Amino acid sequence: MNLFRNFKSVTKTCYGRGSFGKLDEILQPHRFQNDGFMVFVVDDYFEDKADFVKRIPELEGDEVHFISVLKEPTTELIDRLRDDILKRRGLPAGIVGIGGGSVMDIAKATALMFTNEGSSVQYQGLNLIKKPGIYHCGVPTISGTGAEVSMTAVLTGPVKKLGLKCDWTVFDQIVLDPDLIASVPRDQWFYTGMDTYIHSVEAITGTKKNTFAEAYSEKSLAMCREVFLKLDRSDVKSDEKLMVASYMGGLSLTYSEVGVCHALSYGLGKVLEIHHCIANCIAFDKLEDVYGDYVQEFKGMVKHLKVNIPQGLAKDWSEETISAMAEVAYNLPHMWDHAFGPDWQKVLDRERIKGWYRRMFGLTWRN
Repeated sequence: MNLFRNFKSVTKTCYGRGSFGKLDEILQPHRFQNDGFMVFVVDDYFEDKADFVKRIPELEGDEVHFISVLKEPTTELIDRLRDDILKRRGLPAGIVGIGGGSVMDIAKATALMFTNEGSSVQYQGLNLIKKPGIYHCGVPTISGTGAEVSMTAVLTGPVKKLGLKCDWTVFDQIVLDPDLIASVPRDQWFYTGMDTYIHSVEAITGTKKNTFAEAYSEKSLAMCREVFLKLDRSDVKSDEKLMVASYMGGLSLTYSEVGVCHALSYGLGKVLEIHHCIANCIAFDKLEDVYGDYVQEFKGMVKHLKVNIPQGLAKDWSEETISAMAEVAYNLPHMWDHAFGPDWQKVLDRERIKGWYRRMFGLTWRN
């Protein structure tokens, strides 16, 4: 299938152990734009980590905002952050996201909303943003989501969970320092790392796959197998490979698309507020009829690392809850188009989606 692709990539990428120490130097040429101050949005996990906070290159006049990611980013959060800063200080020179995928999505979305009027709700979708945002830089402290390279900033709105997706979403700069992910707890390290594994699987098992996407996906999958089946976590190569796998898994989606697992995950996230990466693992674990041997390989990784994937969470849930999740998932046609082709509605309805939800939570499968 011939598919035209003309997407923008991250403008500059700094990679290597200790590269976080170069952030001040990297930001310096951009500090004179707009009203001349930088905004740092940082995972609040680091708020009481004094040694880390000291390394953030905050200069006089800059602002550091520690943000909780217990819940995934919302359109309300982005609008509130943008409005507060514009009212008090004016337009920043740039914004830097330091944390996991949620923090990087916050940085990307806020960068766009500083220059686009109204609520971020009206921009949830493809190419709805009207103006380029301010300078934005991403520093991942956990690897797997691919948010550091993706053209999407995923937000949960009052009606839907969907990203602000356009060329201008992509970071101007990313800093990939494997030292920053060394202390991530094992289960979270696995859940987030599996996001890039699942990205890569979905990218090459759907109708929009192409040689470009396959190249990134296959290399990402190979590195995931090394990290999660062969290397010990203490091996210095482990974090280096996972960080690059995340980068490549994210790029595989730039030239392809996500599929069934991510659609189901969005339903879990919107209705039940289950965090994206663990929601992916919960869903993927029960999708052998869609992804076959890849699910078996995933189960092998879970067993090898003795990781817990929650089971049977919905035994007491109402039919209304399952229907609400199915509605969210069904209304993601670009994902279903990739999974099943342009005639996807002939093979997929809400009842089939409900069946997947019942299966993943240990309920009886209903045809």
